[in-house]
This record gives sequence, C-alpha cells and structure tokens, in this order.
Amino acid sequence: MAVRLNQDKETVERIKEGLKRTGGYCPCRLEKTEDTKCICKEFRDQIKDPEFEGYCHCLLYYKSKD
Repeated sequence: MAVRLNQDKETVERIKEGLKRTGGYCPCRLEKTEDTKCICKEFRDQIKDPEFEGYCHCLLYYKSKD
C-alpha cells in the first residue's frame, strides 16, 4: 500500500491553494469539521481498507494497493 500525491501537478497546486485558503480543510467540502480537515476522515478510512485503490475526494492523494 502506498499513498502519493496526484501526478497532475496543476491539480495538486490548485488543491494546495484551496487548502491554504480554507485553513487546511478540504476545499471541495462545504463543512469545516475535523472530518473534513486534510487528510479527511473519508480518505483515512479508505486508506485502512485493503481493497480500496483510488483518489481521495478532492483528487490530491492517490492510494494504491501495492
């Protein structure tokens, strides 16, 4: 299992700018709670799932199975 940044540098830059603007909260979410603070709870739970492979909600991170 590995978690890495999206390989699309433009996407990464855009999301990082959004994180700065929102104080570290997912810029794709309306709520600002501990569950939406980057790395969000949804993706932390997906990381724990050995069968999950894919991007987090905002496309900043990617989890691979190997």
